[in-house]
Amino acid sequence: MDRSLALDLARVTEAAALACGRWVGRGDKISADDAATTAMRQTLSTLQIDGTVVIGEGEMDEAPMLFIGEKVGSEGYRKVDIAVDPLEGTILCSKGGPGAIATIAIAPEGGFLHAPDMYMDKIIVGPAGHGCINIDDAPSVNLKRIAQAKNCKLEDLTVVLLDRPRHDDAVADIRQCGARIKLISDGDVAPAVATGILDSGIDMVLGMGGAPEGVLAAAAVKCFGGDMQGRLVFMTDEERQRAPKMGITDFNKIYTAEEMAQGDVFFAATGVTSGDLLRGVRYFSGGAETHTIVMRSKSRTIRFLDTLHYFDHKPTYE
Repeated sequence: MDRSLALDLARVTEAAALACGRWVGRGDKISADDAATTAMRQTLSTLQIDGTVVIGEGEMDEAPMLFIGEKVGSEGYRKVDIAVDPLEGTILCSKGGPGAIATIAIAPEGGFLHAPDMYMDKIIVGPAGHGCINIDDAPSVNLKRIAQAKNCKLEDLTVVLLDRPRHDDAVADIRQCGARIKLISDGDVAPAVATGILDSGIDMVLGMGGAPEGVLAAAAVKCFGGDMQGRLVFMTDEERQRAPKMGITDFNKIYTAEEMAQGDVFFAATGVTSGDLLRGVRYFSGGAETHTIVMRSKSRTIRFLDTLHYFDHKPTYE
């Protein structure tokens, strides 16, 4: 795919972040998500791609825009699959908490796992831990291998988990082995990306979160050469009945990042609120500043973009 897509994706996530950034701390996650989604959809319509949303805001009858199966861009251009989360961390944004992002990934047609909107058990590490993880092993066993690969002590490692009762056993095991833990309230895509950034301070992301977010994380992991394993977690009979309609037939399969995101993959995210990975949107008189990460798997290029936006020239961002 054309490498200029990287900058195009940055424009898409910047637009979403600037739109929902106005809602930070205002206690209205729905309006924040709507603002991000509208801005992302409008900007996607300008790209020279023939895109299909495969990871989106829900099914056609559940989401007003960017629904699964929606077409974006224009016919006649290269066909691509698109995974989006216009505002990953809606509650974080509404409360002004850390780590909310606007994010998108693109792969060749058929490149993304069509993950149902359900849970996925995940384990994610950066390039130094590639080949050291097994989702069926205890967290402490994985961490010992990571420490050996990184030539560091267990006490030097930091693991991110969603702060949920379902992770109590994993937390106890990690604490017992001596590694550090960062419990987050929402938004596990940003820390997953942070595992691939040397100075982020995040070594592993672990536990059960959303499956669509797992595909977005896999796109990033594919780009920075990390390692990831994910397995769908079926909570209801309805989920088991729905999965085959999306091509899921092996309910126990462990997916790698390469299986969830195939081909020449692009990933971009812009900070809405500041976190370990990105700074949030900062407004000033007449404009705003954004902080964005853009990656491509083919070249394994990772770019951080600091961008100034002047609303006299881009009024749609207001």
